[in-house]
Amino acid sequence: MRAASVGISPLIVIDRKSRAPLHKQIYDAYRGAILRGDLRPGQQIPSSRVLTNELEVSRFPVLNAYAQLLAEGYFESRVGAGTFVSASLPEQLMSVEAPLASPIHIPSGPRPVAERSFRYPKFERSYLLRGWGAFGVHQPAFDQFPFQIWSRLVTLHSHTPTARAVHHIDPCGSEGFREEICAYLRTARGVKCETDQIMIVSGSQQALDITARVLFDPGSKVWVEEPGYNLERIILTAAGCHLCPVPVDSEGIDVSAGIKKYRKARAAFVTPSHQYPLGSTMSASRRLQLLNWAQTSGAWIIEDDYDSEYRYESQPIASLQGLDANARVIYIGTFSKVLFPSLRIGYIVIPPDLVEKFISVRFAMDIFPPYLYQEVLTDFMRLGHFGRHIRRMRQLYRERRTALVKSLKDEFGDTVEVHGAEAGMHFVMTLPNIASDRQIAAIAAKEKMWLLPLSPCYSGKDPQQGLIMGFGSTPANHMARAVRKLRTILESAT
Repeated sequence: MRAASVGISPLIVIDRKSRAPLHKQIYDAYRGAILRGDLRPGQQIPSSRVLTNELEVSRFPVLNAYAQLLAEGYFESRVGAGTFVSASLPEQLMSVEAPLASPIHIPSGPRPVAERSFRYPKFERSYLLRGWGAFGVHQPAFDQFPFQIWSRLVTLHSHTPTARAVHHIDPCGSEGFREEICAYLRTARGVKCETDQIMIVSGSQQALDITARVLFDPGSKVWVEEPGYNLERIILTAAGCHLCPVPVDSEGIDVSAGIKKYRKARAAFVTPSHQYPLGSTMSASRRLQLLNWAQTSGAWIIEDDYDSEYRYESQPIASLQGLDANARVIYIGTFSKVLFPSLRIGYIVIPPDLVEKFISVRFAMDIFPPYLYQEVLTDFMRLGHFGRHIRRMRQLYRERRTALVKSLKDEFGDTVEVHGAEAGMHFVMTLPNIASDRQIAAIAAKEKMWLLPLSPCYSGKDPQQGLIMGFGSTPANHMARAVRKLRTILESAT
């Protein structure tokens, strides 16, 4: 267990009108905090001089209290380091009832919580979140990121922060950063936008949460791709939406099927550039059909463009938002895939007439986004490092994807099918003999291979079995060995 920060004084209340001497009050406060577990074994405590200043008392009561606690074994002194709560408190000490416990028992009343809290599934720290290794779906090539350049920029902005970086309350984020994003999106993604349409958020999840708060009422019908992204479904369910699963094929979401079953839906959530998880690209005819449906029915389209920078068989596909002539598309992007996930920076491109509503929701949620990494990323983009990194990673991921596909073909022959390998950082592998993709993923995790099962991405009762395989974090020359290991696992499981 980590110790509390050095120099943090515990809460000690001195009552100068009490008959108890000051040293006894200090002693009782420390002893009670240790017995309650507020102070933990090995935790450093302030020096007597620091505590004297904090409590505004003379040093003698503090020294006397410390001496008594040392004598009884609650404290231990380490030469040259300071005074600490004893690392091994005697059991008889810990069994003593805390002196501040209330002698009066008050029956507990009800503990109500909001009904909507039950719409969120219980968070369980899955084996899929515990490791680093082959086939991790959301793992970029961290070892290839230019951390030296990044560190210099972080240091620069930490040592000499601008006034707006330490005190700024624009709910949309840094204007300079939004200008860089705007220029990038117009050039590389064909997005129609101006700087004041962009809002900086903490990743795609917050973007979707804010969007749901602005657009949907309880019971609103929303198209979701089938199969689709689980976390998006959680956000929409928590917002009280009625999810309308629409099948996906090689041309993306089947718009005709969606119109036939759910014509009056409020919105459609889509991943047109690289559908998650199957990897298909929405065809031009489907894109126009979807936009036409949204315009004629008064619906919205939420476009999640999570890893469109990486395309290997052609140039990157322009965004759906860029085809929208009626401002019906809310465009969501993120830096998690192209840089690293813990950065937690994403953005929304908002239709002009909705900007003020998004700002109102954002301000109520957390006022404004943190500014330090926005300033760093502004320079990272402005100086050309971002563009160079994307180009390097596109080539690297192409090599790793090609190596993985070849290794699968070498090991499994014609029995393996690969879906959606033309873009992104993952694809789906299906085999005829996979009975339980969840079981295979769990077994593989024990071997430090982090596959995702395909079946949980379906909401229906008969999901397709398959394995979602990432290739971003595994070197090309390691792929063959990892696939041989996977084949052994599959053979033992079947």
